[in-house]
Amino acid sequence: MDVPAALPDDDVLAEPIRARLFAALTDLRRPATAPELAALVRRHPNTVRVQLRLLEDAGLIECRSQRPPRGRPRHMWTVAPGARPGGRPPDAHANLGRWLARAMARGGAQLHEVEAAGRQIGAELAPDRPMARVTAAMQDALTALGFAPSAEAIPDGSRYVLANCPYRDAVAENPAVVCTLHRGITQGLLDRLDPPSRLTSFVARDPYQAGCSIEIATGAG
Repeated sequence: MDVPAALPDDDVLAEPIRARLFAALTDLRRPATAPELAALVRRHPNTVRVQLRLLEDAGLIECRSQRPPRGRPRHMWTVAPGARPGGRPPDAHANLGRWLARAMARGGAQLHEVEAAGRQIGAELAPDRPMARVTAAMQDALTALGFAPSAEAIPDGSRYVLANCPYRDAVAENPAVVCTLHRGITQGLLDRLDPPSRLTSFVARDPYQAGCSIEIATGAG
């Protein structure tokens, strides 16, 4: 998910520290504590907590309580499913061009090669320390990528309906390639988050209307 480059002065992300925190959470693609985020942006945890609350008030991130086996609950921060940075549906074109160039590096690449490249990219994008079972971890990753997913349980797995297509302009130009890349990325995320899980359905919709559907059969997660 991109942080918009040009924002009005009164936008919550116009403050550099808040933009850096939001970008850090989208890069992590998983929940993180205030001290972890403070280390990433090199600011004091108390300062970071104040800025996180402002991002939460703006609807860009949310706070979750995680109770460890011992001790007090930890507050974990993550990108909100309905986040609209800059007040607009999320875009994610900054990385897409690089991914497509990588997928099409060999002249005349076929769709199965694009999907294979996407799968490798997805495995690289998976959070290094997922802090949730596969259903929630996948939702967090898809949220950070800008898809605004909602998850529901289905027999033997989960379904995600994507309320936003962050690649919509690119999809309109070449749906076969971009949607194939996205399918590969989704499977690559699963490969890392929960190898026994399988991508069983990937239904693309009009990118400007959104509503793409992903179904996974969960394994050990």
